[in-house]
Amino acid sequence: MNPLHLAARHGPYVLVSGLAAGLLLPGLAEPMRPLLPPLVMVLLFLTLLRMKPGAILGSLADLRQVAGTIVAFQLAMPLMVAVLGFVGGWTGTPVFLSLLIMASAPSISGSPNMCLMMGHPAEHAMRLVVVGTAALPLTALPIFWLMPELGDIQAVLKITLRLFFTIVIAILAAVVLRRTVLRTPSKSTLLNLEGAATITLAVFVVGLMPSVSATALVDPSVALFWIVFACLINFGAQAVSFQLTQARLPAAEATAVSLIAGNRNIAIFFVALPPEVTAPTMVFIGAYQIPMYLTPLVMRRLYQRTTSAR
Repeated sequence: MNPLHLAARHGPYVLVSGLAAGLLLPGLAEPMRPLLPPLVMVLLFLTLLRMKPGAILGSLADLRQVAGTIVAFQLAMPLMVAVLGFVGGWTGTPVFLSLLIMASAPSISGSPNMCLMMGHPAEHAMRLVVVGTAALPLTALPIFWLMPELGDIQAVLKITLRLFFTIVIAILAAVVLRRTVLRTPSKSTLLNLEGAATITLAVFVVGLMPSVSATALVDPSVALFWIVFACLINFGAQAVSFQLTQARLPAAEATAVSLIAGNRNIAIFFVALPPEVTAPTMVFIGAYQIPMYLTPLVMRRLYQRTTSAR
């Protein structure tokens, strides 16, 4: 059987394999790190190629609804976390900083691909990725103003703009290719693209996991705490969001919004923030990959069961 077709049909398990490789083979992380930015471009490009050109260009429509989601996720949510931190006196703790960074971040670049794995179109997730990334320079400003210890926002803005332009280039390249070479792709071709995107996503996680492995070797209880914490906030945010949106939005949109509620591109901040801020919480970025990559396996039943009940 075609290995790409096999990866497409068993996408959630391929992602779990990537997680396992990242945890068990931390030595692979160092040579992988320079490849992470190109892999983001490849992943976006492969996901976009599965979409029809009209759907790709139309994914920026309905900006009013998208803007409301972005404001709720990237502005209101982190401000609530900041207020709770100030009231409780937790602003200097690693847990608070991890929550604040997660709540402030836009969607992960792989969310459209994960929607496809769960049987839903990628269009709504794609528009949330594009608009959320573009809006980050605006939504992050109040957070950095309230929390000056986070460091210089200019580094975050530069990385955000770089990611946004990466997305735009991937969109334009995919539209051109779909309107020329891949006007009417066969089912086999679409499966090849899905399988390639799934493998790319699995390879990507290998470069993000060594912090968890290193912590587990020194203090397993600390590693376990961060893994449990990451799973609670990721799956919890998805479940709460889905309960709030399943009756108000079409199934595909409710799934995309809920998936993105828990799966955020926290790597933007960890790359840009000063070491004194990120050092206490570096293990979180590795632990956070675990619920992220388990989402298609763990949450698919909830999303699909509710959809089939309609």
